[in-house]
Amino acid sequence: MAYGGGGFAISYPLAKALEKMQDRCIQRYPGLYGSDDRMQACMAELGVPLTKELGFHQYDVYGNLFGLLAAHPVTPLVSLHHLDVVEPVFPNITRVQALQRLKIPMQLDSAGLMQQSICYDKTNGWTVSVSWGFAIQIFRGVLSPREIEMPSRTFLNWYRRADYTAYAFNTRPVMRNPCQKPFVFYLSRASIKSNMNLTTSEYTRHHTPQPLCKWRMAEPGDIDRVEVYKKPDPHLWDRSPRRNCCRVLSSKKKSLTIDVGICGEVYEHIICKEEVVSVTGSTVLGIWRKRLFNVKLKRPDVMLLSRKKVVCGVGGG
Repeated sequence: MAYGGGGFAISYPLAKALEKMQDRCIQRYPGLYGSDDRMQACMAELGVPLTKELGFHQYDVYGNLFGLLAAHPVTPLVSLHHLDVVEPVFPNITRVQALQRLKIPMQLDSAGLMQQSICYDKTNGWTVSVSWGFAIQIFRGVLSPREIEMPSRTFLNWYRRADYTAYAFNTRPVMRNPCQKPFVFYLSRASIKSNMNLTTSEYTRHHTPQPLCKWRMAEPGDIDRVEVYKKPDPHLWDRSPRRNCCRVLSSKKKSLTIDVGICGEVYEHIICKEEVVSVTGSTVLGIWRKRLFNVKLKRPDVMLLSRKKVVCGVGGG
């Protein structure tokens, strides 16, 4: 249940039980506002508890939903709400056009919509975050999955204040370091190759002013297009929740190709030779930029940091 109008779902047996007593029940709660609140009160009389479903999104916020949708929790996307008071999901088009575009990947692989996967481009030293069917972010340097899976504060609360202490989830500030501002690519088209059971989605660069960065490394701004291959997985949520893994297949002059899929079963560790004196951001990024991407890894999806050493992990998403 998402209180406030974001939707709720009940089982058929529960619906039959509610049907027998709902008319009498709601009369006992005249002080409650909204059908969802009254429904929960009647469920309480039947002794049925609520199950928290992270895929219901009330979204009592204003501004840009990008930070929330680009770091969607590992759960199916069920509902979106209050889209009339936030910016369009995709920029430079109307809200209706944005939802029509979002409908395309939804029809191809609804289970995978908005699901985040995180990988690293070892050639260029980039962190790549894929929100399938929505957007891709490319960061300079290496950021941990723990940080990337946390929504960035691109939105304001319902009272139009930048107060992030009242949310039921953790958030992170928008990157202030000019070299860590992400390069964002939004979905432009998606299709499926039926003979191969493979979806192909294309994401094009959203051009915004980028601050000057003095890091001596490859420039993500040279990329105009990202192509993502992914097999539809209708049984994704029949298994234990786990984020998908991604892998950078190639990075050409103007494009990047990424594969998204189920994480491999093998998990290995490689101890990097460089010792870490401090685990603050700039030191870690500098070491990983020098060392991590010289190691041949199949899927560098996990990064673990200790005070003495940098531990490079492959596998698990």
